[in-house]
Amino acid sequence: MSQMNQDLEYAPQPTIILVEPQMGENIGATARAMWNFGLDRLRIVKPRDGWPNQKAVAMASGAGRLLDEASIFKNTNDAISDLTYIFSTSARIRGLQKDVSSPKLAMKKARLLIEKGERVGVIFGAERAGLSNKDMALSNEIISIPVNPNFPSLNLSQSILLNAYEWRNGGEDPEQKINQPKLAKIGDINVMIEAYETDLERKGFFWPADKSASMRLHFKSLFSSLSLSEADVRIFHGIRKALGREKPARD
Repeated sequence: MSQMNQDLEYAPQPTIILVEPQMGENIGATARAMWNFGLDRLRIVKPRDGWPNQKAVAMASGAGRLLDEASIFKNTNDAISDLTYIFSTSARIRGLQKDVSSPKLAMKKARLLIEKGERVGVIFGAERAGLSNKDMALSNEIISIPVNPNFPSLNLSQSILLNAYEWRNGGEDPEQKINQPKLAKIGDINVMIEAYETDLERKGFFWPADKSASMRLHFKSLFSSLSLSEADVRIFHGIRKALGREKPARD
C-alpha cells in the first residue's frame, strides 16, 4: 500500500460517498470542494458515465489525486459495508423516522464519533433526484440543508461544500472556549456609540458637514467590527466620561 493510500485509510475524517453521480464535471467539482476543506476520502457508486472520467479530472484541477485514489462500487451496500455510522443527505424529508440534523450539528457529531473510533460516512445522491428512499434507509441519520423550500435543488458539489466546511470548522466551538468573555448585546453597543457621537458632535468632530454622514458611518463601523465584551463596553463608557471631566477625579 502506498503512503497516500495509508493516509486515506487512516485519516480521521468522514468518507464521502457519491451514489450514481451523473456528470463527470460534478464529480470533479466535488473533489475540489472536499480538498478545499481537508477531506480526501472519496467513494463512488455506479457513476453514470463510467470511470475513469476525463471531464471529472479536468474539473478537479489541483484535487485530481482524490479521483486517482477514489474507490468505485457497484452498489451503496458495498460502499458502506465497512463503516459504522452513516449520514444521508436530502433537502426533502420523505417520512423516514430518523434523526434529522443540520450540516453543522451533523459534522460535530461525526467528529465526536470518529474521535471514539467509529467509521463515519456521508452519502450523497444523484444530481437529478437525490438519494432514493432505499439508500436513505441505510443511514443512521439524515442531514437536511435548510434551503428555499420553493427551490430545494442543490448542485452536488455545493451540498458537499457546505458539509465539508462544517467539518473543517467543527473541531473548535468558539462558545466553548475557556474563559471567553461574554459578548455585549448589540443594543448596548449602539447606546455606547450614540453617546460617543453626541459628545463628538458637541466638540465639532463631524466636520465638514458634507462629510458628516460618511464619518458617522465609518465611526459606527469601527465599533461594530469589534467583538466587544460587556466589560469592553463598560471601559469605553468610562473612557468617555473621564475625557468629559474638566478636572481629574480626586479621592
